[in-house]
This record gives sequence, C-alpha cells and structure tokens, in this order.
Amino acid sequence: MTPPFAAAVTGIGLVTPAGIGVDESWNYVLKGESATALDPDLAGLTVDLACRVPGFDPVVAVGPKRAWRMDRTQALAIAAARQAIEDAGLSAVGWDDARVGVVVGTGLGGMATLEAQHSVMLEKGAAKVSALTMPMFLTSMAAGQLAIELGARGPNLTVSTACASGATAIGVARDLLRSGAADVVVAGGVDAGVTPMTVAAFTKMNALSARRSDPRTASRPFDADRDGFVIAEGAGMVVLEHEEHARARGARARGKVVGYGASADGHHVTAPEPGGRGAENAIRTALADAGMTPADVGYINAHGTSTRLNDSVEAATIKRVFGNGPAVSSTKGSIGHTLGAAGAIEAIYSVLALEHGAVPPTANLVSPDPEIDLDLVRSARTGTYRVAMSNSFGFGGANAALLLAS
Repeated sequence: MTPPFAAAVTGIGLVTPAGIGVDESWNYVLKGESATALDPDLAGLTVDLACRVPGFDPVVAVGPKRAWRMDRTQALAIAAARQAIEDAGLSAVGWDDARVGVVVGTGLGGMATLEAQHSVMLEKGAAKVSALTMPMFLTSMAAGQLAIELGARGPNLTVSTACASGATAIGVARDLLRSGAADVVVAGGVDAGVTPMTVAAFTKMNALSARRSDPRTASRPFDADRDGFVIAEGAGMVVLEHEEHARARGARARGKVVGYGASADGHHVTAPEPGGRGAENAIRTALADAGMTPADVGYINAHGTSTRLNDSVEAATIKRVFGNGPAVSSTKGSIGHTLGAAGAIEAIYSVLALEHGAVPPTANLVSPDPEIDLDLVRSARTGTYRVAMSNSFGFGGANAALLLAS
C-alpha cells in the first residue's frame, strides 16, 4: 500500500465576491455577509442576481498591454496566482522553471469572449470576428497564460469537471508532486460565468434562486426555503510543494493537502445520484488516501449549493459517513457559486479555518431544513480544528473531495 503523501500549501490567493485578497475575503465570509446583488449586466433576464468580484479591473490586475488580449477569466486567475506566489515567498528568478507546474480547473473558459464574438459575427459578419477569439475563450488558456506569466515550464494542465474543477485541479497538482513530475505546482480554479447566456441557460434549468426582492438572502444553503444558487465569479490559487522542497528553502506551510478522492455518479447529466454513492466514494477515497478515519475530520466545507436536491443528497451522504461529528458549513451563502472556481476557493477557506481555529458560517441559514441532521454552523465558531474536508460536485456526476490538515 502506498504510504500517505502530504503536499505543503505554502501560498494562497483569493479573488472572490468577498473581496480581492485573502484577508479581505476571509474576514467577509467569517462574518456571514452576503455579496449577492442585482446585476445591471443581466437586466431584462428572468434572473438578474449575481455575485461579482468588487472593484476588479483586468487592466489594473494584469496591465493594459495584456488585458485587451485576455478574457476576464484569465485575468482573475493571474491576479489570484500572483497573491499565492508572493505569499509563498517564491520568485520566477532563481527557481528551476522546468520543475514548476500549473494546473487550473475551469468549467466554462472564456464564456464572455465567446458570447461577445458570436454577437459580432451575427451583427457585423465573420470578417469582424477578433483574431484573438480562440486564445481568449479556450478553456486551456487560463493555465497557458499563467505559465507565461510565471515562466513555468513544467507540466501545464487544465481540468474541467464542471463545478468540481477547482478541487480536481488541486488533487491533480498533489498527484504531480507525489509522482515526482514537479517540485512546485501552482493550482486552483477560476470561472467568470456572470454572462447573459450562462445565466439564461441556468435559469431554464430552474437552478438559480429567483429571490430578487431580497438579493442578499437569495443563497441559503441547507435552509428549508432554499430555491437555487446565485451565480458568481472568482478565482482561488494555491502553491503546493513537496514538504522537503518547502523546508529546504525555509518556507512556512499554511496547511497540507493530505487526501484526495475523485469519482463519478454515472447517473445523470445534472442531478446527483439520489443515494449519494458517487459522492460517498470520493469522500471515502480521500480518507483512505490520507490514512484517516471520519472521526479525524473536525470541519467540512460542504459543496452546499442552495439547491433542493444537491443539499439534501450531500447532507445525507455526510451523515452516513461522519454521523454528527464534524461542523458543517457552506460558504456559498456568502459568495454564491463560482462554478469551476468553487472547489479551490473553498479548499482555501478550509485551510484558513484550520489556521485560524475558526469555522465560517453558512450565511442566510435562518430555518435549517428539518430533514438535514447535521451540525450546521450558523454563526462563526472558534475551536481547535486539525483536519478539514472540502467537497465539490459537478454536472455529469463529477465528484471531488479534498482532505486538508494543519
């Protein structure tokens, strides 16, 4: 049996609707505030609620010479990765660039670019479509642009497992370190899905909350009155290293990725398998990968989308595996659902919960669903937490579970 392998988390970066920067974003979700608001760019649609990154300007983030050649997704990823690199105390000057990898998870890629250029083609003709359309909207280009930014010449991968993409990317990055393919991997997730086409499509599926009369209470995971998720944008990036590599350069580890499990429901294109067998498989695989038991886990950052079916199935699965042991919360109540970025952002919140000894609450959890029998966190809770799990599930039945340790 392969012995457990831990990857050191030496740097983190967040660009979320809770703020730009780790401290700002963390303090916001810890207070249980909600970033949901009516979005003027969605005016006229049946659902016009969204969570945007406040004050994010790609020109400021990456500079005017690069911003016009990038989709918003790529700029968000670079902004978060720069934070993580700085936090890790790394520099492209002096590192072995062939041993630095990049793994980015995204569900949509450059959807805003694709929508805009499709409109150009319909209104002005094919000759007016931008020559930069492909490198701006391809799902692989966030990772590509990030490698260019960092001068990273190790493995460069993009994973797309819908809303599990960010978590999958971190799991794959850890496996790259374990295999010896890299010494350092910058990994995470990004999506900028607040676009008319994306929102219209989710609306037709009845996946989004329509509580526009009181936007800040729209996203309410595990609540009896939940009616769908709120779409959001954002990016979360981590620097992962071999523990030996981190120690050799005197780097601090903010946490460790000690377990990863992935599975498929093999059931439906959008709905979770009713018995939660696929999700349970991912959770138990992550525990086995780390050589741990359910009793070792003190906190679970749930996928918790605020949809009727997802929350019920996930809650039943957590109950079956863990009983009433861990504290459980969903930060989507605060920042909405960032799609392919969610798993990475929530893994970072889990690392911060262990680091600070504080569990963020589920915002807007006013009337917990009586059928959900878990230790749901409704206001920030302090304590000593040594191990956390972050769950992520996506369309197509993609499941990913990350186990983090202090």
